[in-house]
Amino acid sequence: MGIDAAPTTDRRHRRREETIREIVDVAVELMGEHGAAGLSLGDVARRMGIRTPSLYGYFDSKNALYDAVFEQGWRQLADDVTVRWALPADESRRVSRDELAEFALAAATSFARWGVEHPAYAQLMFWRPVPGYEPSAAAYAPAVDVSTRGVKAFEELRDRGLLRADVDLGEAFRQWTVLIAGVVSQQLSNAPHESFDDGTFTRGLPQLVAMFLQFYGPAPRARRTR
Repeated sequence: MGIDAAPTTDRRHRRREETIREIVDVAVELMGEHGAAGLSLGDVARRMGIRTPSLYGYFDSKNALYDAVFEQGWRQLADDVTVRWALPADESRRVSRDELAEFALAAATSFARWGVEHPAYAQLMFWRPVPGYEPSAAAYAPAVDVSTRGVKAFEELRDRGLLRADVDLGEAFRQWTVLIAGVVSQQLSNAPHESFDDGTFTRGLPQLVAMFLQFYGPAPRARRTR
């Protein structure tokens, strides 16, 4: 009887994938301790108990490892955060301005909380802290997907009368990301020791979201006069 090599190949593939995940996790851990720019392949290898040349069997350069961290961060963000605003499924039901504010704040809070609570990822995803590093197209793809889904969410808001009819969806979503990423950046760079709930900058999210809706939301309906 011949030996079926498939199970052996599958086991090797699983072990390789597990090792890759472990390398990425260790890299994130070290970035949290020393900053994204302070990542060293030698430090990764030592923490894993292997020789540095062994890492090149999994990542051919430090930038390739940065790519893996960048991609994993955006995939985790997409999985953990509700990008689509939690509007009622019944499109015929009118959503009040107060409800819209609640939905918007929930979306902003979930995104910003993830960034503040995952600072090592956030550095690489929202800033450019490593000289000479730019994410590859493949690593950047999950970020593009999050952006595409976000613009679609804004399109639904506009179609349901919750944003101005003349709003430029791409511009509105860009400003939305500037707002949230700005809060994350301010919090992490100025008060990284604070929790999200008690953060000097994250506490301002409700006011910032209200300002955003004031600008992009529909004009209040005029009251009827007798």
